[in-house]
Amino acid sequence: MPRVYLSPSLQEYNLFINGGAEEEYVNLIADAMEPYLFASGIEFTRNEPEMPLSQVIYDANNGDYDVYFSIHTNTAPPFLSGKMQGPEIFYFVKNLYGKELAENVAKNLKEVYPKPEKVKVTPTATFKEVTKTTMPAVLINLGYNDNIEDAQWIKDNVRPIARELSRSLSMYFAIPFLEPTMD
Repeated sequence: MPRVYLSPSLQEYNLFINGGAEEEYVNLIADAMEPYLFASGIEFTRNEPEMPLSQVIYDANNGDYDVYFSIHTNTAPPFLSGKMQGPEIFYFVKNLYGKELAENVAKNLKEVYPKPEKVKVTPTATFKEVTKTTMPAVLINLGYNDNIEDAQWIKDNVRPIARELSRSLSMYFAIPFLEPTMD
């Protein structure tokens, strides 16, 4: 059974332009992912909001995980505040499996993001969450929390985003994506 370390952002200080915080909304998305992951047979562990990033990476590296899956939002530099838009999925430049997962995430987010041409995949050698983890990893920035359209899209689409992120993991593991049954 595939195992994922699910790591929603720990950044309660990154505030949405229309209220709320990054940590709050990405945890709602991770919560909404859980039924899809269970239904599809994907085991997961989640970080705890009070953990420092160093502890999250340590726990992930010392567990038996196939993927590290980090969910965030982005904030533009002050001179571009409110002007940048779109999800960006990062993977470690030297990890082809991370690239494959990032491409799956981008493909599926394009299904629900209103401007699919703005969804992009970016290799990186700087983000600790993809460079310091020992398994294939992605860091997903769902959009810009200082852009009113992106912030509202994230808030209004918690479940559809969760569904597509979960579907991306099923695709990566080459297992059927199953919808959760509602009791």
